[in-house]
Amino acid sequence: MGFYHDGHRAVQARFSSAPLADRLEQVTHRTQFTEGDKHFIESSSFFFLATADAEGRPDCSYKGGPPGFVRVVANDALVFPDYDGNGMFRSLGNLGVNPAIGLLFIAMTEAPKRLRVNGRASISFDDPSIANFTGAQALIRVTAEHIFPNCPRYIHDLHHATPSPYTPAPGALPVEPAWKSFDSFKDVVPLRKI
Repeated sequence: MGFYHDGHRAVQARFSSAPLADRLEQVTHRTQFTEGDKHFIESSSFFFLATADAEGRPDCSYKGGPPGFVRVVANDALVFPDYDGNGMFRSLGNLGVNPAIGLLFIAMTEAPKRLRVNGRASISFDDPSIANFTGAQALIRVTAEHIFPNCPRYIHDLHHATPSPYTPAPGALPVEPAWKSFDSFKDVVPLRKI
């Protein structure tokens, strides 16, 4: 499957953003991790995990651990541990019937950042390398199919407890992110309708 499906394209058409979406795919989408991706992922102490059951019903979960608990182990693969939790096993149960997975790494700081990794996952309960992940009861290996950053403009700075300056506010004009004026994108940014 391509990066965009008919549902994506329908909403892009409504907001005249298909040229921008295509350019973002051309410029930012990849199928292999960069050194910057590896550093960001391996320095993260948490991420958000999206899975779905066999019928496509979604589930989202927070996963946390010490920096380095998620490791990039190949150009297109990463691994993370499953720790003891509440015993519902919603994420692992979903992965057992549907290997599609999405991970969102996010830095909620003065210099916000987001990185998405979508792909296919497998679970191992007896991988010999599980011993290298303190507290792990299983390992999840992810083969990346789509790796891409997102515009971080609405991420609040939790360290300083300040909202993003891009957050819409009554009576204030919207603040455009700098990236929309970059040569790579400015010719395809649609006019704002608000």
